[in-house]
Amino acid sequence: MTALKIAVMSFAHTHAIGYIAALAAMPGVEVRGADPDGVSTGEAVIELRGRDLADELGVAYAETYDELLAWGPDAVVVTSENARHRELVEAAAAAGAHVLCEKPLATTWADGLAIRDAVDAAGVMLMVAFPVRFTSAFDKLRAAHDSGALGQLFSVRGANNGMLPLTRSWFTEPELSGGGAIVDHVVHIADLLEGLMGSAPVTVTAVANRTLHAARAQAETAGLVTITYANGVVAAIDCSWSKPDTSAVWGGLTLDVAGTGGTVSLDFFGAAARGIVAETGLPIESRYGADPDAVMLRTFVDAVRSGVQPQPDVHVGLRTLSIVLAAQESVASGRTVPVAGEQRHDTREWPATGAA
Repeated sequence: MTALKIAVMSFAHTHAIGYIAALAAMPGVEVRGADPDGVSTGEAVIELRGRDLADELGVAYAETYDELLAWGPDAVVVTSENARHRELVEAAAAAGAHVLCEKPLATTWADGLAIRDAVDAAGVMLMVAFPVRFTSAFDKLRAAHDSGALGQLFSVRGANNGMLPLTRSWFTEPELSGGGAIVDHVVHIADLLEGLMGSAPVTVTAVANRTLHAARAQAETAGLVTITYANGVVAAIDCSWSKPDTSAVWGGLTLDVAGTGGTVSLDFFGAAARGIVAETGLPIESRYGADPDAVMLRTFVDAVRSGVQPQPDVHVGLRTLSIVLAAQESVASGRTVPVAGEQRHDTREWPATGAA
């Protein structure tokens, strides 16, 4: 089997570390990265950028994106700051490489549409990195729904809470991230509902504040987003950066799905061994089970080899982005906001992102 060449463009997102390690461990995959803007801030792996991180993970490194693409990758993984997704996806597509793009797809509607058009014009596939839909818990939820065991769904309550992401400070800088906790966390649950129901989002009502971490973040740190769907389901999402700095883990994701046939409550990362560190008295938690990142990456690699478009695709990325943008407009205006459609003529001007 000819080795599949996969390039990783930018190490800005912390997920780049796990993605590189998982890809490098796959048989028949050759990995190379480039992170020309990256500067290491410490000696811990999570603080490394650029060649320092590539050397730590044992993968080849290119000094520039042009050099990386000249290598002739079959596929590219984009793990840059959110606002830089468009330029890197466009470069990868122009080079004829399939793309796995970190979420959210973009930070503006215009950039999202440009990404869609770039991959369409190049004839390459794009998959959005939503690993939670690759958990066994979601497989079971979807099986219960598809079998009719839940009856007709009518409401969903979700929570995606985490720590303030200070290791990569750009997460709290709206010009690079596109916003705060709403951008970071709403899209994961929006994607799960997309994969579960396949129903179009219709309206969004959202509130947010910056009470938590007010001195350390430039964007909203807590939010509650309510979405209505075409099938009548109402979903409420808590998307706050509310885990304390002393938390044993970065955060978690839970979902309560109610239907006329019953209710299912899921903790997607709840399988863990928990305890207390004797020396410090702080909690410790070791999670176990299949790594959804690895399952997602194998799905992407298999798709590149087979040429069959994987899910979630660029259209799912646009629909989840439209929910985030509507939520930001709702926070700014105090009103319920209709969700944008993907029609090519829809060039809605959304309000500038920023702190609530």
